Amino acid sequence: MYFEATFPPTPWDLVVVLGGPMNVDEEQKHPWLGPEKAFIRLCIDREVAVLGICLGGQLIARALGARVVRNAHKEIGWYDITRAPRAENHPLGKQWPEKVEMFHWHGDTFELPRGAVLLASSEGCENQAFAWGDRVLALQFHCEFTGNNAGALAEGDESEDWKPGPFIQTPGDFTARPERFDLLNRGMEVLIAPWLELL
Repeated sequence: MYFEATFPPTPWDLVVVLGGPMNVDEEQKHPWLGPEKAFIRLCIDREVAVLGICLGGQLIARALGARVVRNAHKEIGWYDITRAPRAENHPLGKQWPEKVEMFHWHGDTFELPRGAVLLASSEGCENQAFAWGDRVLALQFHCEFTGNNAGALAEGDESEDWKPGPFIQTPGDFTARPERFDLLNRGMEVLIAPWLELL
């Protein structure tokens, strides 16, 4: 395997995989998806810590053998996530609040890989976060967005994401209070702190 031949034993401490609009299995349209999933799996096998956000979380799930499917509803805007019962006893979820508002922008969702622990859910999406062991953390929601990049993405988006739905807010709705993004980014520190502490 190409990655096995070229991947040094311990090149870094962690890998962060971010988002995108594609489905994880659209390899004909996006040929890099196959090698990226193989790379993520190799990182996990080598015990490199991996964090995935939105598409990144879905790629982790797929690399671990789980399906990524269309969610019942698109989820775009500000919605609460709720800590799952097993999270408080898991090293990566023990510091998470019982409920916190997060930013969402996705139409797909991951199923839980075998051996994963669900960390959080929302009203619109059951699987919002999972841990696999104590070094792999997959998030469906966004905690890294800022008001500027959320607004810019919305302005440049020409997809069908804006069709009305039960969990779809307008760009005006989700950029109206910029202070929310400051809270979001501070919340990110709390959510990933247990992951970083184990490195």
